[in-house]
Amino acid sequence: MIRILLVDDHPSVGEGTKTMIEQDPDMEVSVVLSAIEALELIQTKSFDLILCDLNMPGISGLELTKRLIQQDAERKVIIYTGYEIGTHFNLLIESGVSGFISKTISREQLHNAIRCAMRGDAVIPISLLKQLRRNEIKLERQELSIEDVSINEKEQTILHEVATGISNKELAAMLHVSQRNVEYQLSKIFEKLSVRSRSEAIKEAQRLGLISLEQY
Repeated sequence: MIRILLVDDHPSVGEGTKTMIEQDPDMEVSVVLSAIEALELIQTKSFDLILCDLNMPGISGLELTKRLIQQDAERKVIIYTGYEIGTHFNLLIESGVSGFISKTISREQLHNAIRCAMRGDAVIPISLLKQLRRNEIKLERQELSIEDVSINEKEQTILHEVATGISNKELAAMLHVSQRNVEYQLSKIFEKLSVRSRSEAIKEAQRLGLISLEQY
């Protein structure tokens, strides 16, 4: 029997989730409506897994997770929420959480997630995984150093002009080249800086010290 403690300040959600989980005869669920009740109950009753809502009044799901795992490093806690948790991801991982479950998942997915956590596997929705990958790429771009990019003098000149707000047509006239050539040069610069737009290129060039916006 897998003994589960569900912490959720919405009674209807708690009871509905309890009913759904207990359709698996190997799972038993106790429901409490606050972090305080959860901390009190675990003093007298043992649980194999704790499902914890993230946004609760008083002690939040994040703070509750920290306290639970500080008490027992082997304790398995899964965040069970309907909210976006990407901004809390690092803090939750550092707290020792075993995974994340959306309140919108099916009964089968919920059962599978619980069994995964019981085996010691991490539980992370694909949507969150993709979001974290995008954030990782963004961080990689920010960590570029001047040694990582090979911007030549002509490209640096183009960056300076772009920072003034000049159009591609005006830039082409100034450089005595075609507008298509300017677009090609800009695409090369964007690729070197790992950016997608003029505004991103200006910010990255400024960060790297390739240009200074003080003169504009």
